[in-house]
Amino acid sequence: MIPDIYAIVTAYDEAERIGATLATLAIAFPGVRLIVGDDGSSDATAQIARAAGARVVRSERVIGKGAAASLAAEAALREARAGERARATAGAGDGRAIFLLCDGDLGESAQALTALTGAIERGDADVAVAAFGRRVGGGFGLALGFARWAIRSRCGLETVAPISGQRALSERALADVLPFAHGFGMEVGMTIDAVRAGHRVVEIELDLSHRASGRTLAGFVHRGGQLADFARAYLARGRLARR
Repeated sequence: MIPDIYAIVTAYDEAERIGATLATLAIAFPGVRLIVGDDGSSDATAQIARAAGARVVRSERVIGKGAAASLAAEAALREARAGERARATAGAGDGRAIFLLCDGDLGESAQALTALTGAIERGDADVAVAAFGRRVGGGFGLALGFARWAIRSRCGLETVAPISGQRALSERALADVLPFAHGFGMEVGMTIDAVRAGHRVVEIELDLSHRASGRTLAGFVHRGGQLADFARAYLARGRLARR
């Protein structure tokens, strides 16, 4: 049975690119359920997403990426389980869903994400993470280096793309990593929790593009906030912590 695909798209003021991202996902994944976690956007992100056929799970104020994504992912998980129960009752099988997490600024490059869901469908992994094939923007690598160290320290996994937001998860893996860690610590916490729960995590290099922060004042402030959230996720998962 072909699994249901739930695409959970996180967005904050992504009116310029959310439409292209959702349109590309709809083409790449026929029949996909599009769910947008809108983190209190002040622009037309929510309206554009609804016009594209997405279900919008919206916070009226900014609550951070992790919290906004958690609300959307929990809604997707409930919907998937309700569908499975309905099929089982009708004797139509109990096919499992695959959940795709991605950022709202991928645009047309989102078509490459089929490689992630394919890895889950084949049983090659429980969590498949996209590693960007080419670097866009960024600072001096301090936050990225800390994220790699934090994951290695807490669960022993060596990573190339520890903070990539483009991930596919099996239903069981998603349930085991919810709720996500606060803010930008979402991916670091998710990886640690997944490995500790016994799930197989793989990274796949993909040709993706997104809106990246550069070496500007705003960019450094953004990465400082990321680093603080990474540290928060790391500390919350102390050496003896278990789910």
